[in-house]
Order: sequence, then C-alpha cells, then structure tokens
Amino acid sequence: MRSITTFDLQYAHRFYGFKGEAQYLHGHTGILTLEVEDSVNMGVNMVFPCNEIQKTAWDVLKNFDHALILREDDPLLPAILDVYEKQGIKNGHPQNLMKGEAFKTELATAYPDARLVVTKETMTVEGMIKIVYDLLKDKLNIAKITFTSGVNAASQEYDVTKTIDRCPLCGIALDEEGKCPKCGYKKR
Repeated sequence: MRSITTFDLQYAHRFYGFKGEAQYLHGHTGILTLEVEDSVNMGVNMVFPCNEIQKTAWDVLKNFDHALILREDDPLLPAILDVYEKQGIKNGHPQNLMKGEAFKTELATAYPDARLVVTKETMTVEGMIKIVYDLLKDKLNIAKITFTSGVNAASQEYDVTKTIDRCPLCGIALDEEGKCPKCGYKKR
C-alpha cells in the first residue's frame, strides 16, 4: 500500500550554459509528490500518517521553498553571495524563519541562512527528483517521486526493500532506541 503526499515549492533558478530564455534567472512553482510504501500498520490502520510524511520531508524540502537554486559553477553564485554579504543577510536574518536543516550531499548543499541551495548539476525536474530521493531515502520508504514545474514533469519509481519499525499507536517511525518520538511508546 502507498500513502501519497504533495508539496508546493516556489524557487528561482536558471539553466547556466543553456541557450535562450532558460539562462536568465527565473522563478518557478513546483509540485513534488512523494509516494511512500509499506504494509498497513494494524494499530492505526494506515501505511504511514501523511502528516508525519509531510513533517519528515518538509524538514528537508523547506530549504528549496522560496530559495535560490544555482549550480556550483554558475558565475552568478559569487556575485549573489557578495550582495548578500553587503546587505548583511548572507548568514541569516532574524525574520528568516523558513529554514530547514543544512545539508551537504554529493548532489547539493543547502545554506538555509542565505535561502540558497547549490547543486552539482543543472536544476531540472529530473535533478530535483534525484536530490530529494538522496535526502529522504533513509527516512521514508519512497516508492515514487514525481516533480512538476511549469510544463515540465518527471517521475521515478524505486524498489522498496527495507522495513521501517513504526509505532503501533500512532504509526510513525520509532527512533534508534525503539521509542516513538510523538507519543512515547517504547518497543519491548
């Protein structure tokens, strides 16, 4: 069985090195859909609570929302960081409350204080799917990710091979000690 959750993301990016309009900095709204697969947890009669999927994924995804996403070799990047430094916002602003957890992976690095994500590859719908899967694959049993931005869309399906130990009372993942972070249930 699958639980399906969607996220609205607004971001700005450009296709550095491309010809035409795409090379200009431009904004997008994207819809990211996560399909999480597992057996139905008999205690709560669901695969995984959608609100818990949203919380888990949003901790990472909020780095992309209302953010600037640039490729690491984009010549705009040093200029933007220079402007942010001169404005005093490179290392954050007290009103910047939409910060996710900073991350650095093989594919991307998030600088939440600057509302910036730097990617290794050009930010396409396919690239976003790769980045999101890499960030969430150990937290959720992701069966499929779909990302739509403008008229562009892509999907990727994944084999679900692991089992996530979940709370029989509320359905969310137990921590390393077998304890539910939401309700306090402890596995014996």
